[in-house]
Amino acid sequence: MASRVVLHVGLMKSGTSYLQQRLGANRALLLERGVLFPGGTWRDQVLAVSDVLGRKQAGPAARGRWAALVAEAAAYDGVVVVSMEFLGPAPPERVAEVVGSFGEVPVEVVLTLRDLGRGVPAMWQESLQNGGTTDWATYVAGLDGKRKPARSFWRQQGMGRIVRNWAEAVGPQRTAVVTVPPPGAAAGLLWDRFGVAAGIDVAGAVEVEPANTSLDAASALVLLDLNRRLEAAKLSAADYHTLVKFRLAKRVMAGRGGGAIGFTPPPWLVARSAEVVDRVAATGARVVGDLDELAPVAVPGVDPDAVPAEERLAAAVDVLAGLTVQRADQRRAGSAAARLRT
Repeated sequence: MASRVVLHVGLMKSGTSYLQQRLGANRALLLERGVLFPGGTWRDQVLAVSDVLGRKQAGPAARGRWAALVAEAAAYDGVVVVSMEFLGPAPPERVAEVVGSFGEVPVEVVLTLRDLGRGVPAMWQESLQNGGTTDWATYVAGLDGKRKPARSFWRQQGMGRIVRNWAEAVGPQRTAVVTVPPPGAAAGLLWDRFGVAAGIDVAGAVEVEPANTSLDAASALVLLDLNRRLEAAKLSAADYHTLVKFRLAKRVMAGRGGGAIGFTPPPWLVARSAEVVDRVAATGARVVGDLDELAPVAVPGVDPDAVPAEERLAAAVDVLAGLTVQRADQRRAGSAAARLRT
């Protein structure tokens, strides 16, 4: 039986992809130190969490995956780490179900939190990569309200509520909050903080490339226009995820270069962030880092609404070129595989 289970439950856009990739890249090293990162790949954890949360988007592939993950954890004599940001905003009844799955094994929770100055442009990009059709100005203005996009944004970024839900489920003494370091901080500091919060030895771990690279402003606008064109096509969630989010946005657009999306936090967001920080502190959760780092910072860059038409055109051509190269690589790989079979 596991000695304890550590659930890293997000939040979204708080360095989760980086931490998950680094956990996966160091699976063997962690195992030598008595720490299991379950599943053959991280996708196994995605499917398992989708199963326990009842996420229909995952389809039949998720069926029974949570029970399999729990069984793998139960069979391991050491620390088990699960990292999946879908867990973060789960309602209290689901949180209780997740925690209760592990029976008598102690469950600890780690939440990574990032200031909302950086969080807002990141979440807008995330919305676009999931088919969103709301432009930048409307998105930002709508966050100080109760309808879309505010409802979706605060469901994922409501730090006070989310930390409270998990702290109430496992106890504040078993809940740790990790603040994402500010811009310019030493590389690897988030990883080191995560190790402290999770109570595991992460020294000497293999580095990984930055994960989930942001879209530049022009590429984001191309994706926005594409999503609006695709509305009538009614792509399935699975087709959109594979063709647009994964192959296009993450493989071609991300890291293209160009002007980053700039954002200056409005006064209402600064005030609301201060209230959120107070609520996080009131949960009694242990803090690794500094809650002052959750004060919104200004993000240098360009206003998407001010991107010239020629830059948007250049981004669209780059996308076409990238997709062409991607398809050519796939054809070459397919031909090589066919030759090996003959």
